[in-house]
Amino acid sequence: MPLAAGNYPIVVNEPLAEGARLQKNPTLTVVAVALADESGRILLQQRAPGRSMAGLWEFPGGKVEEGELPEAALVREIEEELGIRLEVEALEPACFASAPLGERHMILLLYLCRKWDGEPQALDAAALKWLRVEEMVAAEMPPADQPLIGLLSAVLAA
Repeated sequence: MPLAAGNYPIVVNEPLAEGARLQKNPTLTVVAVALADESGRILLQQRAPGRSMAGLWEFPGGKVEEGELPEAALVREIEEELGIRLEVEALEPACFASAPLGERHMILLLYLCRKWDGEPQALDAAALKWLRVEEMVAAEMPPADQPLIGLLSAVLAA
């Protein structure tokens, strides 16, 4: 076997060791937005009855379709859910979360947006509410959204 510098063997495409299992779960990419108003409050939406995690408060957003860029998906989802228009240029990547979701694995990309056109409406949610980051800690949120609160707080403070 050829050796690399430092006398380590060069290994390319070697099979996994016996007993090792390569775990393949389909990955679901989800985008969400922290809409921040002039006073620093963030908009949350309440998941509608009949949906998984109904009644929980979440950052508005949705799934990225195959072949779709995350920012384009977020603009589309927010127009569908809130009836407002976001510009891709106004989206600031803030943080992300990674969590199991049934048979799949979810990557949640959270963007910060301080500028949009229109007044948010609950078109696809039970309700909307504006909260300061410190108030969000007490809100009942999906497990993937909760760790984003502290990260978002750091982004807003920067």
